[in-house]
Amino acid sequence: MLRALAVDDERPSLEELLYLLNADPRIGSADGAGDATEALRRINRALESGPDGPESIDVVFLDINMPGLDGLDLARLLTGLAKPPLVVFVTAHEDFAVQAFDLKAVDYVLKPVRKERLAEAVRRAAELRDAAPRIPVSEPDPDHIPVELGGVTRFVAVEEITHVEAQGDYARLHTVKGSHLVRIPLSTLEERWRSRGFVRIHRRHLVALRHIGELRLDAGTVSVMVGPEELQVSRRHARELRDLLMRRS
Repeated sequence: MLRALAVDDERPSLEELLYLLNADPRIGSADGAGDATEALRRINRALESGPDGPESIDVVFLDINMPGLDGLDLARLLTGLAKPPLVVFVTAHEDFAVQAFDLKAVDYVLKPVRKERLAEAVRRAAELRDAAPRIPVSEPDPDHIPVELGGVTRFVAVEEITHVEAQGDYARLHTVKGSHLVRIPLSTLEERWRSRGFVRIHRRHLVALRHIGELRLDAGTVSVMVGPEELQVSRRHARELRDLLMRRS
């Protein structure tokens, strides 16, 4: 069973997270810390007590936006330890997902935290804790992305993806043959695929430039046709998109 430490400077959020963790049968114990400095002291004591000691910690559920030492700072410090605890980020901000996964985070859970979503993060942490050696999951091929279909992992070519739609903590990949749901934030895919011709057109949509068939202007609104679908372009992204399409033509 996992021994967890939850870190959040907002007391109601911390209490809610601890309640959900303690309700999960895979969590043996869950304690809280109100800031990253307190958490670091607790982790140091855990390391001194040893992996089977009474204060040991397997996984840290860590908020990002905190005063003083923030969650990303704490995670960077933990990477310097010989045997650091696993880290799951729990945050209201999706913009730090790239940095979080660069720091080998197990998962990135967005607030408000859903019981089912947190349970998935706990499952991943439990599997990694029990794995030997501990190896972060990564894509085997940058030209493909793994998706699960009926319990079978298949690989979708990035070139076949026409656009991506944000759906909470997940992203839906659209191709001409159908769509697939993956547990990756849209901001992570935007960063990863920017050099492959994908551009953000809306807070909910990422589009492959090569699959845009038309750019439409109507009464001050901008949209694009991607296959049979018409997708709205937000005002903040409209000029960049027009410039990219002009350079492509």
